[in-house]
Order: sequence, then C-alpha cells, then structure tokens
Amino acid sequence: MEHSAVIGRLAPSPTGRMHIGNAYAALAAWLGVRSRGGKLILRIEDIDALRVVRDADRWIMDDLHWLGLDWDGDPVYQSSRLDRYRQILDALRGMTLDDILTRDILRLTAQTGVCPDLNVGPHEESPLIYPCFCSRADIRAASAPNEGDGFIIYPGTCRRLSSAERNTRIDHGDRHSWRIAVPGRANPVGTIVFDDEVFGPQRIDVGRQVGDVVIRRSDGLFAYQFVVSIDDFDMGVTQIVRGRDLLRSTAIQLWIRRALESVSPAQTSPATSPATAPIPQFAHLPLVDDLSGKRLAKRDRALDLGVLREEGVSPERIIGYCAWMLGLLPQPVPCRPSDLLDGFTWNIIAEHRNDHRCDTQDLLR
Repeated sequence: MEHSAVIGRLAPSPTGRMHIGNAYAALAAWLGVRSRGGKLILRIEDIDALRVVRDADRWIMDDLHWLGLDWDGDPVYQSSRLDRYRQILDALRGMTLDDILTRDILRLTAQTGVCPDLNVGPHEESPLIYPCFCSRADIRAASAPNEGDGFIIYPGTCRRLSSAERNTRIDHGDRHSWRIAVPGRANPVGTIVFDDEVFGPQRIDVGRQVGDVVIRRSDGLFAYQFVVSIDDFDMGVTQIVRGRDLLRSTAIQLWIRRALESVSPAQTSPATSPATAPIPQFAHLPLVDDLSGKRLAKRDRALDLGVLREEGVSPERIIGYCAWMLGLLPQPVPCRPSDLLDGFTWNIIAEHRNDHRCDTQDLLR
C-alpha cells in the first residue's frame, strides 16, 4: 500500500460526549494514517436517530480539535446518505446467496488453478436478502448463548420460509426486519480470512460464528453493519481502527463487501468500483474498561472528556495517557499527537494486547 493510498476514518457516534476510550481509539486511528502521510475522514455515524443526542456531533468535533486530532475535508453524516443505502438494498434484493458463492468459487479457481465440481459445490439458493418476522424474544429463545461481543446468532427461522409465505406475510402487514444471508456452517466459501495488525491472522466462519444479520430494522432504520460496509466501500477506506470487540463485525462487513462487489457498476458509487475498491487493513485495539472491569460507555459519563476538561486536565495529559495504554510510551507523560509519529508501528501496539482498566484519579493527579 502506497503512502498516498492510505485512507482512514474517525467514525464517532453522536450519542454523547467522548470518553477516554474514544480518545484512545481516535489517537490510534490518527497515528495510523498520519504516520503514513494519508487522508483521514471524519464520519459522524448518526444512522440510529433514536440514540442521537442533540449537539453531540459538535461536542465530539470540539474535543477532537482540543486533543489535536485533525481530519481532512468536511465531516460526512450517515443521515445524509439514506438514498444510497436504499439503492444498495434494492440492488441486493434481486440477488441470491448462490450468486455470491458462485462468483467466489470462480475467483478461488482462478487463484488456485483447481476447478471444483460445481455439481457438488457449496451452492445455496436462498435469497441474499430476506424478510425476518421474528421478535427479539423469539430469537433469544431459539439461539445459543453469544460470546460476549453482542452477537446472538440467528437460527435462520425465516430464511426457511417459502417465497409465497414471505410475500403473504408482507402483504398482510406483518412487522419485519431484513437480513442478509451468509453461507451455511462449514461452507468453505463462508470462511472470512484477514490479518489484523494487532491480533494477527483471523479465520471466522460467518455461518457458524455470526449468522444472518439484520441490515434494516423493523422500525425502518438501517443497521450499523450494513451502512458502515457501504460507507467504507464508497469512501475507499484502506485502514480501519476500532476495538477488538468488533472482530466478528469485521467478518460480516467483509461478507457484505463481497455482496457489494456483485452490484452492477451502474449501481456502485462513482468513486468506487469492484476493480478499485481496496480491502482495508484492520487494527483492532484492546478495550478500555473502568476499574471494575466494565466497559466504558457514554451513558455512564465514564471518564467523560467534558468532565476531565472542567477539572483542568490538559489535552497533552490525555494524549499521553492514551499513548501509554497503547504501549507507545513507558509512562503516561503529557505529549501531543505529533510527538508520537516518529517510529509509530502497529507492532508496538500488538505487544500490548491486554485490555486496560482506567482510573480517573490517574488523570486528575
């Protein structure tokens, strides 16, 4: 990847004030791009309108400026891209899961020189996008326990409905979401493989470990997994930095990306085509928890930057503390983001993979 090709993103959700964990992730994303002379996009992820807090986008941008974490160009708001998400959803509705699998088999054949027997290959004729009429209670009752990162693996109840039954229920006005189908368990085409800069090689079977995820909710709102996949694809993002709790999200987003590559060129973004859209570099970070081991959350005002600023904590102190948690400094001494650019590599962060417990008093001393 050339220096000039690096495109990263800061992607905050305007659901409250930034906390120290958000600053920690933003610093890593900023360093990953600025150390390579690349471009950094600010994307305000306000797709979940019910959770958006008024003026939170302004607070976030003010905190980023205060910390010295700049970006390039005007911020992009997901709420301004709804037509784009509808366009892609409509395009994918006309596809079957087998459309994606067949293309991937042919690509694998081109790479390996071995042509599988297409009569016994991993074909699945279900629609790529299908309506789901299950309630949350239905899904919880039929699903195995998740692994702590928010995924409850959908058992595929509505995927097994006939097209006639789906259409009848929609015509009847039954409340439904829309899901994207993934290959069945142990289907080799459904194994998503990527190298993470911090946690190393990853192999995730999306059928067994993720399942069919919602891409449009029953209330009409587009889901996170769907919109960020389209955004990163359209914006040519080549570097994605976020918490390790999103490793499985990366797998489903790469699966959605495969589907986007099958959308006809007339329906893809003018800035991106299947031939030019790069597969991003990923860096998943250890998490930042409070002293009890609970993950920091904006709703708890946990180590809220607004509170810290009111207490007189300097931006250099916060940057130094975040750099120390990333393993970039031996001690949490005050510094500026630019002080950390020389010699920055992901290898340093990879040597410090343990989650962090953050004490407010460390910053207030």
